[in-house]
Amino acid sequence: MNITLVFFVSFLTTFLATLPPGLLNMTAAKISLKENLTRGIMFSLGACFIIIFQALIATVFARYLTNHPDIIEILRIVALVIFALLSIYFLFIAKSTEKEKKDVDVRSKTSRFFHGMFLSSINVFPIPFQAYVAISLASFGLLEFHGIGVASYVVGASSGAFSALYIYMIFFDKIKDRKIASQKSMNYLIGLITGLVAIVTLFNILKDL
Repeated sequence: MNITLVFFVSFLTTFLATLPPGLLNMTAAKISLKENLTRGIMFSLGACFIIIFQALIATVFARYLTNHPDIIEILRIVALVIFALLSIYFLFIAKSTEKEKKDVDVRSKTSRFFHGMFLSSINVFPIPFQAYVAISLASFGLLEFHGIGVASYVVGASSGAFSALYIYMIFFDKIKDRKIASQKSMNYLIGLITGLVAIVTLFNILKDL
């Protein structure tokens, strides 16, 4: 078992999976722009704290999850409802309350940490994804589902996710004076992303019926 290679593959796959615009990275960028980088980092740390457990669950139950597609279907249905509601919120509700909250800054760094934990915990897609990556590594004899092998995989996954979130915060800080980085635009972007995820999820559910 190559611990270094397990860490690198876990880091790289999670990093690449987190790079496409999604709920976590766009929210991290939004918080960093609206408040400051420190609170964006706290949000990201909270999100990655949950990713640690998601990766751990995926590695421990990788074979079980892949052999029981009914559980994955339940996760899909739950995700569909959650992302549909989030899309409605960001597209039709959040934008209407923007002016009321413009000059209000009452959220602490600790609350942003728990905010990140919450959004990451409702994002159930990483579990089957991490299970697939873990099974692939095991099939090549690189990963054993116990001890230091699992620890290396989990650390790699959480580090990869945090790196992608940090890149988003830095990138949007560079373009913060452009229209796309405005509060209203960020709400629309997050709403469109969650709506797209909900549509794709619904399509996958209907396809498998």
